[in-house]
Amino acid sequence: VFRAMTISAFAPSGADIFDLFYKRVRIPGGTVFDPFMGSGTTLAETVKLGAKALGRDINPVAHFLVKCALSVHDRKAILEAYHSIERDVAGQLRNYYRAVMPDGTQAEVLYYFWAKTVGCPSCATHVDLFSSLIFARHAYPKKFPQAQAVCPHCGGVNEVHVDCRTTRCSCCKKAFDPGAGPAKGQSATCPSCAHTFPIAKTIRASDKPPSHRMYAKLVLLPDGRKAYHPTTDEDRELYAKAERALAKRKNAFPVVAIEPGYNTNQALGYNYRHWHEMFNARQLLCLSILAARIREIPDPTLRDLFACLFSGALEFNNMFASYKGEGTGAVRHMFAHHILKPERVPLEANLWGTSKSSGSFSTMFEGRIRRALDYADDPFELRLVSGKGSKAEKIYGLSEKIGAPVAETYRAFSKCARVYLSCGDSGATDLPDRSVDVVLTDPPFFDNVHYSQLADFFHVWQRHILGQDGTRITVTTRSDREVQNASEDDFTDRLASVWKETCRVLKDDGLLAFTYHHSRPEGWRCVLQALMQAGFGITAAHPIKAEMSVAMPKQQAKEPIDLDIILVCRKRAGLETHLWNGDLWGTVAPPAQDQVSRLRGAGRKLSRNDVRIIVMAQLLRQLSRSPTLDSALNLLDSAHGDTEDLIDRIHGGRTVRTDNPEKRKGAA
Repeated sequence: VFRAMTISAFAPSGADIFDLFYKRVRIPGGTVFDPFMGSGTTLAETVKLGAKALGRDINPVAHFLVKCALSVHDRKAILEAYHSIERDVAGQLRNYYRAVMPDGTQAEVLYYFWAKTVGCPSCATHVDLFSSLIFARHAYPKKFPQAQAVCPHCGGVNEVHVDCRTTRCSCCKKAFDPGAGPAKGQSATCPSCAHTFPIAKTIRASDKPPSHRMYAKLVLLPDGRKAYHPTTDEDRELYAKAERALAKRKNAFPVVAIEPGYNTNQALGYNYRHWHEMFNARQLLCLSILAARIREIPDPTLRDLFACLFSGALEFNNMFASYKGEGTGAVRHMFAHHILKPERVPLEANLWGTSKSSGSFSTMFEGRIRRALDYADDPFELRLVSGKGSKAEKIYGLSEKIGAPVAETYRAFSKCARVYLSCGDSGATDLPDRSVDVVLTDPPFFDNVHYSQLADFFHVWQRHILGQDGTRITVTTRSDREVQNASEDDFTDRLASVWKETCRVLKDDGLLAFTYHHSRPEGWRCVLQALMQAGFGITAAHPIKAEMSVAMPKQQAKEPIDLDIILVCRKRAGLETHLWNGDLWGTVAPPAQDQVSRLRGAGRKLSRNDVRIIVMAQLLRQLSRSPTLDSALNLLDSAHGDTEDLIDRIHGGRTVRTDNPEKRKGAA
């Protein structure tokens, strides 16, 4: 999407963007600015096309990530540093993930399975928070129906059919229902006294994070086979050994309190008060050993890169991670739900890992750093192969290499650099007036995921490894100037501040283009108000495929949003304004219905919220050309009823007549 947007922004009028997408396009004189650079997608595509890239983000974790991604890296030095780390700590870490099999052979543990336990308020029995005693199943259960269930009587591990509702334990011979468990919804029932109690309320009353019980493991046998086994006394003693070793380490991990917030309150509700409480003792020990070794890397660029890789491993090696099962990446990382959701049956992965591991430091080095180096040296684009369904081929030779010296000031950038990154409020930059050709970005939503609250999880460890200076002076990435805010007024004001600065640094004939979607009217009202306050009008609106369909929040949504809208804007000073006549059916309906028809014709299924996004974008395109902001907002508010009617009609596949709505109602 952002490659196409970058090419489109500089292409001459009438150019075929789909044709240019697979050509060796270069924009050597172009300058692109992203004021919400996030993970750096815009900037990477800009560099690939030979243009100059300017990026800014108020979040230090985002700034750190993009700097690592776009810097020049020495492949030989990286490999040497990795092998040095491997020699120094891999064996030490893997020793905490070994097990002796019943026949006496040694095996490496890929994953330990844990369950949260809560004391029954009635009889004080520790209740495992299983919603199902089946703890491992295949990602494709219809094709591979074998699953693993833990016996509630003796703890034995049993292979069962995924739909089985009664079985007899192979160890103790007692019958149980593999699909049942003590936890159901927000409550749990004690198996000893049958008392049912609220889970969250009971945990909060304990005034400490919930405890966990290790009950099973998945091992990698010497012959390469995997096998599930119950945990043993030897497993518990190995964990206790890790606890003792951790207690002896000084400054082993960052001790930083979790601040209240939209995305942290759920964890706080389970009495997680500090970031380190999201890990068990063995995880903290192994992370501490690895962090200390990375801190010793003398070259700052290499040290940053491995600290970045370490941050990636953090996502998969904590007690908020869970098991996805066989047939896919086994570990579901902690941010799969876009919130800090306490996991009732967490998974502990082997931090260093094996060739069969998921989410480990070693496999992520192979799967992320090596692949990133290959891509940076020789970028490619994907193109669907005609006649072969969804198969794609890689097209090389279209782009320049990724990797350039990153300037830390605009002055240094203006001399000879191609990339300038800064960390701070994008409503106040050091960029000169009218110095940018195009602004491409993806701004935050005002009421969804608050990234700074989640970024603190990484930030505290990055400070622990890299020091507490520069962009890591404060213990949190939160700022009172960040745009994301639950308050509509504050969100609008801060977004308008960034758009005003964007208007200042953008050339008079320049473009602002950004992706956006929202399910609530307030989200669209805020964007319209912020754009018009800053001096922008919308000249085009293009629907495009958004987040992956497999994303957890999308799967769980009643009306999932599968589309983003690219809103293309120009300075209002160069546009003709007009007072929209309120004719929703004659002006907004035709382009909206045309876009919906084209998407459906291409095989896309659209939810009502997808149709809403298309309609609202076309409505804002009309309103943003209004003579005054007040007139635009008044028209937006007054059109609400008709807008909902239009969305219903288009979503239902009914033809929308473009005559006067009153006549249409009378005819009906």
